[in-house]
Amino acid sequence: MFDHVADAMKQPDIIRLDNDLYVLRFEMMKLHSALEAVRNLLVTGVVKPGDTLMDSSSGTYGYSLAMACHKYGMKCRIVCSTKVDEKLRRQLEMLGARIEQVTIPPGPLVDKMDQAARMERVAHILDTEQNVHWMQQYHDAVHYLGYREVAQMLHKEFGGEPFTLVGGVGSGASTGGLTSCLRELGDDVELVGVEPFESITFGSEPVEDPVASISGIGSPIHMRNVRHELYDRVHWIDFDSAVTATIDLFRRHALYAGMSAGCTYLAARWEAARAPGRPCVFVAADTGHRYADSVYARPESPASVEDLAPRHIDTQDELALPWSVMCWGRRSFQPRVKETAR
Repeated sequence: MFDHVADAMKQPDIIRLDNDLYVLRFEMMKLHSALEAVRNLLVTGVVKPGDTLMDSSSGTYGYSLAMACHKYGMKCRIVCSTKVDEKLRRQLEMLGARIEQVTIPPGPLVDKMDQAARMERVAHILDTEQNVHWMQQYHDAVHYLGYREVAQMLHKEFGGEPFTLVGGVGSGASTGGLTSCLRELGDDVELVGVEPFESITFGSEPVEDPVASISGIGSPIHMRNVRHELYDRVHWIDFDSAVTATIDLFRRHALYAGMSAGCTYLAARWEAARAPGRPCVFVAADTGHRYADSVYARPESPASVEDLAPRHIDTQDELALPWSVMCWGRRSFQPRVKETAR
């Protein structure tokens, strides 16, 4: 029995989709990091019951933080992306969160400007207001802690045999937290990160996607929670390929998931095919409901997943749409752009 609905919602499932292909399916993955981060901050005395916890979000982390604050009796403040729709905004407010949504002038740079604008607003709040704790989902390693429970679940399922984990890079906390713990447990796990083009995290910012960017798995700002030395390979996938894969994932496997899951599914299909007999697990971080009026509203996908294949590259200078893959080799990397907030 669970004490709060957030504890039930965070529980993932491991589902076998094909011979060597598995999905780690969440209703809302970031509940793991938010719940454990808030609990840890309370236990260590960094915050106290009733304090205000604040962060920037394009949707899922904001919802997760609002749920964690609801469970632990904290005040919640979210600086939201322009992409947060009215339905999600109302849910956040009903959970007790105070919402501020940044405003960006219409134009081709709106996606790039969105995250930077949110971080500038966060910095202004920290400079001018007191008794507000910034959760720093992009920078504070406390967000790694919540994934230990999931890593132990994967260890129990696949421990003792080599396997590959494929996940969206994003803030780095989920793939980093899972992989760090699995390797501490002695598992032979390869980590494959998936990003959109135009993200600085692994150096793809010079290559523009003419359609749109994919929320949540890339970034125009430096995120310290990304530990580049954990990753074995990196895939960069464009918007149209992500749409094709997301729709295929639902049609073929009845898995109604978000666009980040479509990206990781596409990369995982390739990873599983290149290493027969080695289990490949990809992360589906949330459901597809917020894409019901966009991705899932398309009657047909633009192409077939069987028609898609990555371009193998040796350096980021060779990056090209629609899909590139590179052996990363667990090396370090310094993004070219500095963070825009503390």
